[in-house]
Amino acid sequence: MNRTKQIHDSFKQNEAFLDDIITNYDTKGEDFGNQDRNSLKLFQLDDKTLNVKSFRVPNLINQIAYRFFRKSKAQRSFEYGKWLQSLDVGTPQPVAYYEFKTPFLFNKSYYVSEQLDCELTYRELTTDFEYPDHEKILRAFTRFTYKLHQKSVHFLDHSPGNTLIKKVGDGYEFFLVDLNRMEFIPLDFETRIKNFAKLTTHKFMVEIMSDEYAKASGENYDNIFNLMWTYTEEFQDRYHRKKRLKNKILFWRRSK
Repeated sequence: MNRTKQIHDSFKQNEAFLDDIITNYDTKGEDFGNQDRNSLKLFQLDDKTLNVKSFRVPNLINQIAYRFFRKSKAQRSFEYGKWLQSLDVGTPQPVAYYEFKTPFLFNKSYYVSEQLDCELTYRELTTDFEYPDHEKILRAFTRFTYKLHQKSVHFLDHSPGNTLIKKVGDGYEFFLVDLNRMEFIPLDFETRIKNFAKLTTHKFMVEIMSDEYAKASGENYDNIFNLMWTYTEEFQDRYHRKKRLKNKILFWRRSK
C-alpha cells in the first residue's frame, strides 16, 4: 500500500516522530473524545500535544473518488487549516496529513494538528444558560461568524461541537475544528443566515444572534431573525425526520 504525506514546514524536523505515530497508531497514543465515527488520539511531542484524527475507510464509491477525483478529508483539513490561518481565523495549528492508497482504491487517512485546550465549545451554550458571560460569549461568537462570512469562509459544518471557545483576558477567542467541509466563496445574505441553522433549537439564542449579526452587518434585525428562525426550524424538521426513519430501519433490522 502506498503512503503519501505532507508535513507543515514548522514540523519538518519531527518527520520521524510523525511517521512513527501514524505507523503505530493502533498501539500507541491516548484515546480522546468520541470514537464513534472516526478515531481520535493524543500524542506527546516535547511540550506539545498532538491530536491525530484517523478517518475510517470510506465506502467503495468514495474509495474510488478519493483515489482519483477528490481530495481526501485529511488533505482538505490540512489545507483548509493553513488557509484559515492565512486569513487570521482561529483553528488548531495544522501539523500534517497522511494517506494510504492502493493502485485503484483509497484506504486510510490521518490529519494531525496541535491539541488546543479550551474552556468550552458552543454546545455548552445550548445546555447551560447560566454559564458565566453566556450572552457575551454568544454575541462574540456571532461577530466571529460574521468575520468568517466577510472573509468568504463558508463553514458547512458550523454546528455546536465544531467551535472551540477560549477565554483570553476579558474576551473570548474562537477556533474551528472538523475542517474538511468548507467553501471559500463570497456569500450572499441568505447563505450567511442559513449558516446559523444547525447551532441551536432555542429561540432566545437565535434572537440574540440575530441582533448581534444585525449590528455587525447593518442589515435589518427582523429580516435576519425571521430568516434565521425559519432555517433553524427547517433544519430541525429534516433532522428529526431522518432520525425517525433511521429508527424505523434499525427496528426492522432488529426484528428480523
